[in-house]
Amino acid sequence: MFRLEARTSTPAWFNLALPLLAIGATLVLCSGLIALAGAGVIEAYGVMFSASLGDSYAITETLVRATPMIFTGLAVAVAFRAKFWNIGAEGQLLAGAVASCAVGAIPMPGPLAMLLMTVAGAAAGAAVALIPATLRVRFKVDDVVSSLLLNSVIFYALMALIEGPWKDSFSGYPISPPILDSANFPVLLEGTRLHLGVVAAFLAAPVIWFLIARTTLGFRIRVIGENPEAARYGGIHVERVLISTALLSGALAGLAGVGEVGGVHFQVMSDISPGYGYSGIVVAMLARLNPLGVVPAALFLAAVMTGAEAMSRATGVPAFLSDVIQGTALLAMLVALLFTAYRVRRVGAAR
Repeated sequence: MFRLEARTSTPAWFNLALPLLAIGATLVLCSGLIALAGAGVIEAYGVMFSASLGDSYAITETLVRATPMIFTGLAVAVAFRAKFWNIGAEGQLLAGAVASCAVGAIPMPGPLAMLLMTVAGAAAGAAVALIPATLRVRFKVDDVVSSLLLNSVIFYALMALIEGPWKDSFSGYPISPPILDSANFPVLLEGTRLHLGVVAAFLAAPVIWFLIARTTLGFRIRVIGENPEAARYGGIHVERVLISTALLSGALAGLAGVGEVGGVHFQVMSDISPGYGYSGIVVAMLARLNPLGVVPAALFLAAVMTGAEAMSRATGVPAFLSDVIQGTALLAMLVALLFTAYRVRRVGAAR
């Protein structure tokens, strides 16, 4: 017979190993689906990861795909640290994309256009995140529900734009007018889509880590996440910090939309995000809400997403396996987190 027993301490190596164990368990569990599809497990995974990491072009595509998930992963990690359950990174990304596209279509010098696109996208994402934060602080509305429902509100507002005033009058397609060429983010490697936003995402991770770990605001965020009543007793204005956290989280998610407009698509369309906001939740959980861990977690999911289509063509396994891997990774990590607080003990039979 076995029972769970509370741990007095958790070894440091165990905390580092948990995400790797969760990823390993995910690949093992999903191998059953590959076998059911009639493909070889080793062959399928080999094709998947060689298509996303096998050569320089594949690596750049993986980096480009990882960029929005780094931003949304950071957005979720910051919010969850304060126990602000921001499930609305998808809508905040879309809001940032719309705002940056609107600014990028205005004639102005290139550097100024990129700066204002960044500011507009971050501000739009922050404004959307402010809504569920205000509802929670002022009216005790569940932030999970309000932030999640806002995703649909923002998506259909975007659809109203591209089906209405922004609709292409020549082709009839529901897409926005493209931003000006001067507003396009610089390409870092000729012949690829590697753009300036990729560098910004990789730099954002240590900046957010420093903010959380080494600043007064970060300390307040961590204290509120651990015990809001103790934080309030210690003189921390909990509501004010929650609002600040929401603004920061929304701004980071909005930057994901800026990168997609300025560096990848150069306009807004209905499928500008294949769910990067929701993937950010998986990324943040795999990283255990550590901003530095967000980068490798995002790279793993990006490699899976990039290689899934090649795997489907080569082996016949549906490309939707990448979505299954994301969901399974989240569940595996949640189960793994249980063992940071508890250990399994064998209880001998009673005499």
